[in-house]
Formats: sequence, C-alpha cells, structure tokens
Amino acid sequence: MNLQELKELVVNGESDRLEFKRSTGQRTSAAKTVCAMLNGLGGFVLFGVTDKGDIVGQQVSARTIEGIAAELRKIEPPAFPDIETVHLKGDRAAIVLTVPGGGGPYAFDGRAYLRHGPTTVVMPRDEYERRLIECLHATRRWENEPVPEGVSIHDLDEEEIQITLDNAIRLGRLEATDRRDIESILRGLELIRDDKLLNAAVILYGERDQLKTLYPQMSIRLARFRGVNRLADFTDNRQYWGHAFSLLRRAESFLMDHVPIAGRVVPGKMVREDQPWYPPRATREAMANALCHRDYTIPGGAVAVAMYDDHLEITNPGALHFGITPEKLTKPHESRPWNPIIANVFYRAGIIERWGMGTLNIIDWCTENGNPTPAWQEQAGSVYVTFLPAVLPDISQVTGEVEAHDEAHDEAHEPMSDIEQRILVACSHESKSTPDLLQFLGYETRTGNFKRALSRLLALGCLEMTIPDKPRSKKQRYRLTARGLAVVQGSKLESSKFGDASGED
Repeated sequence: MNLQELKELVVNGESDRLEFKRSTGQRTSAAKTVCAMLNGLGGFVLFGVTDKGDIVGQQVSARTIEGIAAELRKIEPPAFPDIETVHLKGDRAAIVLTVPGGGGPYAFDGRAYLRHGPTTVVMPRDEYERRLIECLHATRRWENEPVPEGVSIHDLDEEEIQITLDNAIRLGRLEATDRRDIESILRGLELIRDDKLLNAAVILYGERDQLKTLYPQMSIRLARFRGVNRLADFTDNRQYWGHAFSLLRRAESFLMDHVPIAGRVVPGKMVREDQPWYPPRATREAMANALCHRDYTIPGGAVAVAMYDDHLEITNPGALHFGITPEKLTKPHESRPWNPIIANVFYRAGIIERWGMGTLNIIDWCTENGNPTPAWQEQAGSVYVTFLPAVLPDISQVTGEVEAHDEAHDEAHEPMSDIEQRILVACSHESKSTPDLLQFLGYETRTGNFKRALSRLLALGCLEMTIPDKPRSKKQRYRLTARGLAVVQGSKLESSKFGDASGED
C-alpha cells in the first residue's frame, strides 16, 4: 500500500472494517480488533492515524514490528494478517494490518470479539459456541455419529428402505443395482460409515419401540386450535413418534383432515375446481425442510404443526446457520443443510427437490394457489414458517356459479336458512357426523328440511364430505370448507346465537 492509497482508505473514517490507532502503544487493543475482524468480514487496522483520521505516523523499527507480531500470536487459532509500513516524511511511517475475514471463530487471549460498527466488543458465549459448532460441522455433527451400542440394522424399517431405493432409481437419483440387501442400500445412502450405522439412519428409518428412550426427539406434534393463538382450546391434538418418513405422512394426513378446501363449478368445465386454504405441495415441502434442518441434539425437541383459524404455523427446533437469515430464505440462496445426510436421502427419495430451492418453491406454490408469501422467523431457539389462507371468492360469487351451472339446486339463490347457518356453526371447529349434527340441532331423526339444508350446503361448497367416494358411509363426516368459514366469519355467526336449541325447522 502506498501513501495515496492510505489517504483514500482513511478518508472514509472508522467502520466495522477500519480501525485507527495513534501508535503501537495501543497494540493490545489493536489485536482485539484484529480478532473481531477475523470473526467478521475482515478489514484494516492502521497504526499512526488519529481518531480524527490524521495520518501522523510514528517511528518504526524491527522491534516495533516484532511487538505487534507477538501480540497477534495470542490469537487462536493462529492467524497471520499482513503487516506493512507506509513511509511518510522524515523517519516516520504508518503501519497497516490487512485482516482477512470469514473464518473462525477466533479468540484473543482466551476471549472472542466482534465488530459492531467502529467498536470492538466481546462476543457472547452462545454466539461463540454456535460458530464453533458450525466450524466443526463439516466433519463432526450429530447425524454422522455412530449409533449407541445395541442399536442395529434390525431396528430399522426395511420396507421403507426398499421404497426409498425404488423411488431413487425411478427418479434417476440412484443407479439401478442388483444388490438390494438392506446393508448395501444403507451404504449407498451413506448411512453406514467405517462399518458403523449412523444416527441419521435411525432418524430416517428407526421403528422399534425400544429406540424411544434413546431417540425421544423422533417426534412430531400436531394441533388444531379453536382460535388465533395457543391460548385457545384444542379441537385436535396429536403427537407421534417414528422415523422421518412416517412423521411426514402423519403431518400430511393431519392437514388433510383439517385444511378447508373450497370448490366451485367453472363455466365450460364438467368437474369442480378445488382450492385448498393452504397448498399441499408447499406445506409438505415446509414439513420436509423442518425434518431435514432441525437440531436433533435437543432430546425434547419436536417438529410442530399448529393450525389456527387464520394461519398455519410449522416449527422446527434449532437455528438458522451459516449466515442464512429469514430474509435470505425468500431469495435465491446457497443451501447448506444442517443435516446433509438426512437431506440427501430425502432428495433421493423424491421428498425434496434441489437444495436451496425449497423455500422458493414454497413461495411459488403459494402464489399459484392465491396465498400470500409465507413468513419465516427465528425466535426462542426455533425456526417458524407461517402460512396465511388463500384469498377466496366470496359466497355470493359461489352462489351465482351454482345457480348457473347446477340446475339441480335452483334454490341456491335463497338466503341462508336458520338450519343451514346452525349446521355451519356446528362444523366451524371440527368435522361432524350426521348424528353429531342432529344432536347439535336437537333433532331425533333426519327431517326433510335437514336433508335439504345439508344437500344445499354441499352444493354451495360450504361443506364437504370427509369420505366423498362413499357418501353413505357410516364413518362419513362433514367439515367446513374455506367458503363455509367465510360465511361463518362474514355473517358473524356464533354458536351462542343458536345455542343447542331444539324445535321444529
């Protein structure tokens, strides 16, 4: 660096990447700043420059440089910033330390430091530990540790392993092979290393009950709340233990039970178009991401799916790593899975697509379905993704479509009757069977008015059957669709308005 380059550097003043020191008498403070810059984006530490940016220089000898080098040797792991002198007038010179960044974590004299603007501060202990874990992540992490003594291939779901192989070959993500024994498949999926079964294999395929005490974190919590937050009561609350593939299927089944689906008849088409409140592809991807990226070192942790009246929330224990932020997840970004072995098996099985595209695909699928962009946030040691419902047509549009395209229900133009409103209220929190509805309405048998009301609500797309292929099934139940919920909320219907009153319809 020459004098002109030094002047151009100094003119911008101190910052997170530039520090001024009047002389090498401040070399201990300077070494702390070097440590902070090593833990950040790098930068420059200048000796012979005042706080105001005046280049005054100092006398520099071999002993001066050795004193700086001795101070820098207190940095661990060892770091070697470039040290150069810039000659000024007479026998004075400025000393420039050029510091690389992006590594670490580094500590000076046993303590780590960070830059906050032009200030050097002590790095919080939890931040240091997080960075240390990330540094070791490439070689040492929980998923690639050997399983505890006594756990073996016989504790794994062999059928699920064979399914993974078949799907991977079908998708071209593994080459076809004649060796289909379980051990060979696991080796091909990198779940056995140095002849030892890895923790990742148990997370992906473990099924024996005796594993529960060793792997309590292999669980998922599923809940449907009556309100808009967790202070409300449950209408459904489930918790399952099992391997990752089974937990994903459990979560999908739960959402199928609870996510309203709006249906409408479209001019020129013979079939009804369905629009779910939340797109299944997007929620499935989010749940798969949670299982791939969660922190499995937390024994009591579990992926959670919570559905409320106005949003859906998927949570996984752990943190965002490697500089990823919630904002970066909504844009193209590098993917560095916290559990790359687990993520790789999910990819080969066709559960997730290319790394780094998951969150972008979620956004695209939500846009296609009419949902707002999901929101990611990191809070209290967990990562949350929140989905908002799709924007749906109002009930008047639905009624008009039914009038024009379903002559079997000419009465659709009529206002909602009292019994129809009461049926919607009954189904507003959970699905109901016919006996449940009759009990809510106070009827002993299915009257003609009850049958007509139920038929009309189905035609309008306000209700749907849980077993549409078997309308007369004894297990048949009726659940509210998004349009039905819009009617309930739009009309401000409340169960207290109708109570459980009985009487003739």
